[in-house]
Amino acid sequence: MTAGPTPSSLEQLGWSTFFADQVGPGEADLVPRRIASVHRARLEAIDVRGPVGLELPGNSNTADFAVGDWVLADPLTDMLVTRLDRKSVFQRRPESNRGQQQLVAANVDTLFIVTSCNADFDPARLERYLIMAREAGSDAVIVLTKADTAQDVGSFQSQAEALQRGLPVVALNGRSADAISLLKPWIGIGRTVALVGSSGVGKSTLVNTLSGSDTNQKTGTIREYDAQGRHTTTARSLHAIPGGGWVIDTPGIRTLYVSDITDGIDMLFAEVTELAALCRFRDCTHAHEPGCAVQAAIASGTLDPDRLERWRGLHSENRNRTPVVIGPRGNKVVRKMRY
Repeated sequence: MTAGPTPSSLEQLGWSTFFADQVGPGEADLVPRRIASVHRARLEAIDVRGPVGLELPGNSNTADFAVGDWVLADPLTDMLVTRLDRKSVFQRRPESNRGQQQLVAANVDTLFIVTSCNADFDPARLERYLIMAREAGSDAVIVLTKADTAQDVGSFQSQAEALQRGLPVVALNGRSADAISLLKPWIGIGRTVALVGSSGVGKSTLVNTLSGSDTNQKTGTIREYDAQGRHTTTARSLHAIPGGGWVIDTPGIRTLYVSDITDGIDMLFAEVTELAALCRFRDCTHAHEPGCAVQAAIASGTLDPDRLERWRGLHSENRNRTPVVIGPRGNKVVRKMRY
C-alpha cells in the first residue's frame, strides 16, 4: 500500500481540472480515488482519507488499470464505478510478445529514465525510453545513478545530453539525501514522477530515498562484470514524497520495441531530420547520393554517425511493424469506461 502521509486534498494527490471536468452531473455522489497498486486480483487506492480498498465488479480485470489511474467509486460500498481518462499512459508488450500490452503507469508528469554510470549505460536504449516518454505525453529526465562510483561522470552526462536537445540530465548517488534536492525541479505538490530503467540500476534505491524510507522497495545488487541486475521490483506502486509529490516505481524492462511512432523518432533525432530536408533528393537514403546534407554533416564532424545508424534502425523497425510497447499519446489511449 502507498507509504507516506495522508494527503489533505485531492490536489495534493494529483487531481486537476482535467479530471474534474470528466465528472458528470449524475456522478456527483461518487468519490475520486487514485490507484496506488495493482495486483492480480485486487486494486489498492488512496484518497483524502488515506489508503483505501476498492471493490471490483465481477466483469472487471485488474490488468485494465495502471498505478496512477483516477477512478470514481461508491463511497458506501467502495465499488469501483468508472475510470477517468488519462493525461498520459505508459504501456509495453510482454517479452513473450504474446497477450495484451501491460500498463506500466498513468497520469505521470515526468518520467525519470534511470541508468547507471557503468556498463548498463546504453544510448540506444535510452533513446527508446525517450520516445516512450514523448509518445505517452510526459516530460523526460535522464537520471544517472552510481555517480559516486564512476571515474568520469562527465563523459556519461555529455553522452546523455547529446541524445535530445535541451534534455535534462542529472547525475547522483541514489542513496544520498542530495538526490532529493537535485530532482526537486520535477517533484512537488500534486506532481507525479515514474521511474523506468533496467534492473539493478538503482530505481528502488532512489524510490526509497525520495519517499524517505528504506523499507518501501527491496533493493538488489548487480554483477560487476556486466552491470546486470536482479529484478527487485515485481509490482508497480505509488509512494508519497515528503514535502509533496508522488513517485511510481516499475519493474526493470529488459526489452523495448518500437512501432507506429515515426513522429516520436523524427523529433528525437531532430538534427538528422532537419538535415534530411536539405538533401538534394527528396528520397535521399543518406548513404551515397550526391548532395546529401546528412553525409556532409558526418564528414564535417557535426553529426555523429552512430546517431544516423540508430535513426535508420528505429525507422526500419517501425516499418517492419515490430510489436508495440509504447502507448498512444495522452488521453487518446482509452476512452472512459463504465463497469
